Amino acid sequence: MKSLPTGTVTFLFTDIEGSTRLVQALGPRYAEVLDDHCRIVRGAIAAAGGTEVSTEGDGCQAAPRGRGLCARLGRGTGPVG
Repeated sequence: MKSLPTGTVTFLFTDIEGSTRLVQALGPRYAEVLDDHCRIVRGAIAAAGGTEVSTEGDGCQAAPRGRGLCARLGRGTGPVG
């Protein structure tokens, strides 16, 4: 794991909106949606030079390097559809 940033740190929290409804609607196919979500978010975090702090369920917590990068990550990952 990369070292966590120090000083003033901005955090990014992601979540799949309506995930309970999606699980019910998609059934076993939801796992593919979740895998895609994690791949997209992890790619955006890495591209921004950030650090993934943790992942739980359909949410990811990250510490991008700089607040501007955090805002761009948030805009770049959703909403979809």
